[in-house]
Amino acid sequence: MNIKNIFKRFKVKSIRTKLILIMIALLSMTIMLIWFMNEVLLPAYYRHTKISMLEECYLKANEIVNTDTDYSYLTGGLSDDSTLKLEIISANNATNVYVFRMFYSLLGDIAYTYDYPSADKITDYQKKRVRDKTIDYILGTDGEELYTESSGRELLKDNGNYSVYKVFDKRIGSYYIEIFGKMDSGSFVYVNTNYQSMTENINIFNSFIFYVGLGVILFGALIMVFVSNSFTKPVLKLTEIAKRMSELDFEVKYPVTSHDEIGVLGGSINTLSEKLEKTISELKSANNELQKDIEEKTQIDEMRKEFLSNVSHELKTPIALIQGYAEGLYDNINDDSDSREFYCEVIMDEADKMNKMVKKLLALNQIEFGKNQVTFERFDITEVVKQVINSANLLAVQKGAVINMTNYDTVYVWADEYMVEEVVTNYISNAINHVSGEMRIEVSIEKREDVVRVSVFNTGNCIPDEELDKIWIKFYKVDKARTREYGGSGIGLSIVKAVMNSMNKQCGVKNHENGVEFWFELDTKND
Repeated sequence: MNIKNIFKRFKVKSIRTKLILIMIALLSMTIMLIWFMNEVLLPAYYRHTKISMLEECYLKANEIVNTDTDYSYLTGGLSDDSTLKLEIISANNATNVYVFRMFYSLLGDIAYTYDYPSADKITDYQKKRVRDKTIDYILGTDGEELYTESSGRELLKDNGNYSVYKVFDKRIGSYYIEIFGKMDSGSFVYVNTNYQSMTENINIFNSFIFYVGLGVILFGALIMVFVSNSFTKPVLKLTEIAKRMSELDFEVKYPVTSHDEIGVLGGSINTLSEKLEKTISELKSANNELQKDIEEKTQIDEMRKEFLSNVSHELKTPIALIQGYAEGLYDNINDDSDSREFYCEVIMDEADKMNKMVKKLLALNQIEFGKNQVTFERFDITEVVKQVINSANLLAVQKGAVINMTNYDTVYVWADEYMVEEVVTNYISNAINHVSGEMRIEVSIEKREDVVRVSVFNTGNCIPDEELDKIWIKFYKVDKARTREYGGSGIGLSIVKAVMNSMNKQCGVKNHENGVEFWFELDTKND
């Protein structure tokens, strides 16, 4: 079972808790591993180290004795320098070093001569110990192992010149490791060191490891609580940001203060947030445009239906008149020439009205759908207005109206001259058709910073306020009976609005106490 399954089984979800548990588990495993190594591996390693140390003592002692020019097997006599070196070996390695010689007397006894420690420094107990070991290792065994570990001695190593033993001292109840060998000079060396302390040291070290390990685990868990905050807090912050992003809130950003994995993740979250915000904004814009397109399509469908209804209504009367008078002519209802001429005039008049309406519809269609290309050019608006007034003067006189225009200086504008002339013509024609009362039409040109405003005012009835915005709609008529009287189709002002929209300029209408004023604006600079 892996760690992931363990956490899943015990329902551990918090990363912080997982980090603390993993740290405690790692520390516990480390301490248990150290304890295991102390119990299993350290004794063997310790014994190997002790044997190596004793072998090193033997070799050094052999070298010291062999290089001492004052020393010989028969006379002995270690120099003070050699004695000091042997003493250093004994002290530094916590060992007891003995250098001695053996002689057989004429009676067959063995005499011992002690070179280190010297005869005046070695104790009787030490002498006895050296003699006993000599009997055991040299005389008693004769090169064969007579004792087992259970009887107090275990041979650990034998290379011919020296032997290493593990010995149990029954007198003090303690183990020793000792080396006994013959040196190149013929003398013997015996070195021993305590081995029992190793077991005690291991026990002490294990107890120390237990208490220290327990403290380390507790302290490590406490440290991990604070350390884990440095990991969990950014993760919680990123979680909060992700949650707010899911709620389409892209204002919050992760403060990137490092370049580690969490910093890189935070930067990626910020980039994702920006891209999502941009994408959603684009989707909203596209959706809004789509909604507008749908509404526009719906509106166009309604306009198409309304347009067909209006066209049908506008064409129905002239077609009926043309058909009726044509049938009258065909059936010779009136034989006199005056009646026939009247019938023909009615037919021609109605056909002319239909022709004008169709032309206006075609012109309006071209402007609204961008088929009529707008050509901006610089021209004198004053001159255009004057020409239109001169052309309309005859109609005004027939109506009994007067068109007044103050003599203005030349005013140059940037626009499509042909379209502007169409606008002025519609305004003045509309004024002539609706003028009443004082029968006066006033045309004015007013400069306003970078634009010029052209206004056409006629005396007469005001337009109801609720209908001011509707007069620009195709076929809309405020007074349908009067519009029919002069042959209007309700398309002229629609053409004006379409022309001004195509040039991105403004036009409008406002009521006065004694009449109505229509206006439009043009640029005086080419921006």
